[in-house]
Amino acid sequence: LAFAGIARPWQDASWISLHGREPEALAAELQKRPAALIVLTDPNRGGAESVRLILRASGLEAAYGFWLCEQLGHPQQRLQRLAPDEPLPDQLDPLHLVLLLAEPPADIEAAGLPLFGLEDGLFLQQADRPGLMTKREVRIQLLADLQLPAQGVLWDIGAGVGSVGLEALRLRPALQLWALECRGGGAALIEANARRLGVQPAGVLEASAPEALAQLPDPDRVLIGGGGRQRAEILAAVLTRLRPAGVVLLPLATLEALAELRPLLVQSGCQVSITQHQAWRGAPLADGTRLAPLNPVLVLRGFRP
Repeated sequence: LAFAGIARPWQDASWISLHGREPEALAAELQKRPAALIVLTDPNRGGAESVRLILRASGLEAAYGFWLCEQLGHPQQRLQRLAPDEPLPDQLDPLHLVLLLAEPPADIEAAGLPLFGLEDGLFLQQADRPGLMTKREVRIQLLADLQLPAQGVLWDIGAGVGSVGLEALRLRPALQLWALECRGGGAALIEANARRLGVQPAGVLEASAPEALAQLPDPDRVLIGGGGRQRAEILAAVLTRLRPAGVVLLPLATLEALAELRPLLVQSGCQVSITQHQAWRGAPLADGTRLAPLNPVLVLRGFRP
């Protein structure tokens, strides 16, 4: 009834219930970036306002249309799309649910954005893998660990949507950013995000590492965000090219990857450091707030003296 009311197909929709449940499940579901999500609300635990707070805490207000659906199938049925800053109706019927519909984020004025730490929802996404990007909290840490120079060459290998490299350019406009992404359509997506943020990479390649690295100038900073099973081969190739006083950074999800890659940095003479980062985002819980965890990330860093 809700989808018929807004004249949109519903075959790609999933649903989740908050009736008597913790909101953590909704936060986790949003990180998968579903195309359409039906949220069955619990008016005794915040109702639609809880959904909005979780959406905001996830940094995805710009990525979803928020539809409030009341009294479906009744003469008093009401469906309305609310802007992020638009208040809920004063007389919100307890019999309501929320539709969250993925949509391209609106055009933005780059000059009005924060210097760094942009919300995840501001970036355009791959249609078939939405949400496959470095989350804001981890992105901020990686930018700090890169210790970006005022000038030089930055490689972003496995750049995804380009979030880390493009934010690096906002901090250091004179850097030469070379972004490498092997997924089809990856280059066009990164270039579109670059235009949104008002920055200009030196080059964006839709190609695979390590083969494509031969086309790039020697780097001062390298972020290896992808690579999968070829990550060790990619790192070995990077270490043959990394300039003195250079930094290579690898965000990792598993201890096995850390055990495989750390020896390569040590054997190359790099100074090695390892950190682990865990972030939580606030989510409503009854009249209070609880913390919903994001996946922990290991960061392997090598510095070439």
